[in-house]
Amino acid sequence: MTARIARAILALMLAALIFTGCGTLVGAAVGAGAGAAIGHGTGYGAGKGAMIGTGVGAVAGAIYDITRHEENDED
Repeated sequence: MTARIARAILALMLAALIFTGCGTLVGAAVGAGAGAAIGHGTGYGAGKGAMIGTGVGAVAGAIYDITRHEENDED
């Protein structure tokens, strides 16, 4: 029961991040999920993969946000 509630809360939090459009947070969330899946699939470990994916995703999201805002400022 508690796992079900925790998954529902996490799903709502992820949806809120996606709808706010903050590239850094969305990148971190997507990176964590992808890193966990890849880490689990390769046998490296889902936790380690999620940590690496979070960092890479956050950096990619921040770069996307910076370049997107610069494009919008030029208009």
